[in-house]
Amino acid sequence: MINIGILALQGAFIEHEQMLHRLGVSSFEIRQRRDIDCAFDGLIIPGGESTVMGKLLHRLDLFEPLRERIAGGLPVFGTCAGMILLAKEISNDGNVYFGTMDMTVRRNAYGRQLGSFYTEADFKGIGKIPMTFIRAPYIERVYGDAEALAEVDGHIVAARQGNMLATAFHPEVNDSTAVHEYFIDMVNGVKSV
Repeated sequence: MINIGILALQGAFIEHEQMLHRLGVSSFEIRQRRDIDCAFDGLIIPGGESTVMGKLLHRLDLFEPLRERIAGGLPVFGTCAGMILLAKEISNDGNVYFGTMDMTVRRNAYGRQLGSFYTEADFKGIGKIPMTFIRAPYIERVYGDAEALAEVDGHIVAARQGNMLATAFHPEVNDSTAVHEYFIDMVNGVKSV
């Protein structure tokens, strides 16, 4: 049975829990250091505020242990702020957080809350899916082993690199379970190796 840890320091973690529940996948919230002592097969880093999440990860002594697990191959899915935390470069911010994924992202690329929007677009390997963007970043470029999976208006909004999946949008707030299923398939692929 798969067990997914969901970083629950801040942001939209409940919606990810609900989505996994719909898929029959067990999950638990990661709020403090002892939470990562139990076994888990994948990690979701939700949307929220990347700067706040970065500070809390350090303050709660979660940053290095999680970074080591991601670098060691733990499947991880970052949405919105989670994508920013995974990026090796942030073009409009001097901070780098986990820095494990070969991509350059732009924070708040669509503006503030009024820049939030909904669309539908193709996602490689899935097809057309709903995408909700909330004060979202986008990926300016992927390089190395990272691969773009979706684009909206000429901007990359989803990418994958090995065990890492990142989306600028929030699939957890729509009815479609397709992106979470994609991530669970990644987790199963790692577990079967």
